[in-house]
Amino acid sequence: MKRIYVLDTNVLLQDPRAIFSFDEHEVVIPAVVLEEVDSKKRNMDEVGHNARETSRIIDRFRQIGELYKGVSLPNGGTFRIELNHRSFSKLEEIFLERTNDNRILAVALNLHLEVKKLNRNQEVVLVSKDILMRVKADALGLAAEDFLNERAVKEDSIYEGFQEWDVSAEDLNKFYQEGKLSIPDETLNRLYSNEFIVMKNKWNPSQSAIGILNTNRNVIEKCRFQADNAWGVTPRNAQQTMAIELLFRRDIQLVTMIGKAGTGKTLLALASGLMQVEDMGLYKKMLVARPVVPLGNDIGYLPGEKEEKLKPWMQPIYDNLEYLFDVKKAEDLDRILSGLGSIQVEALTYIRGRSIPEQLILIDEAQNLTKHEVKTILTRVGEGSKVILLGDPYQIDHPYLDEYNNGLVHVVEKFKNSKLSGHVKLHKGERSSLAQLSADLL
Repeated sequence: MKRIYVLDTNVLLQDPRAIFSFDEHEVVIPAVVLEEVDSKKRNMDEVGHNARETSRIIDRFRQIGELYKGVSLPNGGTFRIELNHRSFSKLEEIFLERTNDNRILAVALNLHLEVKKLNRNQEVVLVSKDILMRVKADALGLAAEDFLNERAVKEDSIYEGFQEWDVSAEDLNKFYQEGKLSIPDETLNRLYSNEFIVMKNKWNPSQSAIGILNTNRNVIEKCRFQADNAWGVTPRNAQQTMAIELLFRRDIQLVTMIGKAGTGKTLLALASGLMQVEDMGLYKKMLVARPVVPLGNDIGYLPGEKEEKLKPWMQPIYDNLEYLFDVKKAEDLDRILSGLGSIQVEALTYIRGRSIPEQLILIDEAQNLTKHEVKTILTRVGEGSKVILLGDPYQIDHPYLDEYNNGLVHVVEKFKNSKLSGHVKLHKGERSSLAQLSADLL
């Protein structure tokens, strides 16, 4: 059965190419959606970019034919701008206000009633990222769907970066003695590059070892870096040990780490970065950045120079640095950082157009980045640099992202079979017992 998909504005503001995602079916955009897209085109952010890109795509369709009549799509479907079916008579007793959302609902409902009246073998489906919009559509007897094409993963299947195996005592002893363990081809096909294996004696689970897949030799190897003290920080659990391995490996140029608040992502990354930059001299500089996305109401413009404006946004970074440098006053930390000169704290706003060679680039709160923004960051990386992306996919502050379509999860899924990247999901909170309990219960 062919369908008529009526797109809400938020679908296009998330993905301008959503028009091409509905195969042989008919895609309809109500005229009010164009008005909403037009109102966003001057925004100097990802939403504004997507609004402008949507406008360009629709303008190219205009060269093909008359949009109100419909034009053909490359995938066999059709696309049109709906100028009719705007009557509010069927909705005015249910939803009194003529808001833009209700105007979009009216178009979808009137199309549905027309198809039903003409007895056509079609279904009208409203596609929206807005949950309440879908609820209202359902209450009207309309089919409604979320736009899932941008999801990098299905629910609860985010790649964790490690597996747990039950092995024999002989294999475990062999791994400890030789530092490696051969694996059969059928097992190798179920592993990703640089994936960790937690091996446990199946008869005595207290005996265990951590290895990492070497795809060049098709073996599980011992971790190279058993860092007991990375700038004063010692890994406290198996996943933190895996993180240390990834953070210190020069051949792994992209590291992604996800985990709840308090699992030690930022502290481990900063500690290993300081050690590699200051003590080992492996990189010229450490660039630390995070997206500027407020939690709750925005506090507006901030006074002062760029550094003063950035300070509130970057405070979580400074909190960790104060712990690592063991200082109690912000002035002391500022003096240390200005003296070192090798640590640069920036907002991601300033990264476009740069080329960043021989630097350790640490991006915190990367779950608030879109797929496009992550691509912009990774394409800035010069020769000899390493990128570390940190975040918690379940703490999203961006209005158009969720735990399945944010930039961090996209990178985890797209790069999990690359020899240049490594990933680990941290499970256990180490900040405090209260922080761990809060992360679990709330």
